[in-house]
Amino acid sequence: MNGTDQRPLLELRGLYKSFGAVQVLHDVDFSINPGQVTALVGDNGAGKSTLVKCISGIYSHDSGEFRFEGRPITIHGPRDAADLGIEIVYQDLALCDNLDIVQNMFLGRERRRNAVLDDPTMEQMAAETLASLAVRTVKSVRQQVASLSGGQRQTVAIAKAVLWNSKVVILDEPTAALGVAQTAQVLELVRRLADNGLAVVLISHNMNDVFAVSDRIAALYLGRMVAQVKATDVTHGQIVELITAGRSGDLGLPPQAEAAVAMDANGVDQ
Repeated sequence: MNGTDQRPLLELRGLYKSFGAVQVLHDVDFSINPGQVTALVGDNGAGKSTLVKCISGIYSHDSGEFRFEGRPITIHGPRDAADLGIEIVYQDLALCDNLDIVQNMFLGRERRRNAVLDDPTMEQMAAETLASLAVRTVKSVRQQVASLSGGQRQTVAIAKAVLWNSKVVILDEPTAALGVAQTAQVLELVRRLADNGLAVVLISHNMNDVFAVSDRIAALYLGRMVAQVKATDVTHGQIVELITAGRSGDLGLPPQAEAAVAMDANGVDQ
């Protein structure tokens, strides 16, 4: 795993986000490094989904700063995020069963030549992308998505995300519905993305998956980022404590802040 220290590719500083009177993100700092897998962990309602939607431009944030490759940026919507090279693979994958792999990978971004779909180029690009990720479980890029296994679908969704010269790939629970063998294949692919130089964010509740592939772990607790640490510097138990209590030993919230944070808890799933 790549554990070298380097300048973050994407950095969030002091991010706040509320929905009416409900404060969901509180002064969140979050950084993502190229060539590394950063696991984003937290209980239901911790703010993971809201944070990702702020990064993707689906939600606007109330205050805070975004920096990309060291420069301040503003993300007004999903197109701005995509133009920067930020791609998100959501848990539902957003694939169309009635289309084949090539059609899914280029859906909404079709290549054309003289107003006609350029199928040979799209097929070649899809095949090259899968090959670059060392994907060997897909027999043909012209397979219908409906015929693919859960692991193969996840692979196609990830390949679709990296097809467009992506720099940041955010994966939302990529192994949640998979068996043991398919989970291993997807985790290998996640690791390969980082080894190819991308900045990868892995959102997961599975601590075994987190420790299997992650270089760094960022723990959210009730809308606050309570720790960002190297995976090799913490144990499973410490991360569980950070997720459930916001503190583990010297890590996390200061003791005097725990009671105040608990009182602010609103119990709303975000």
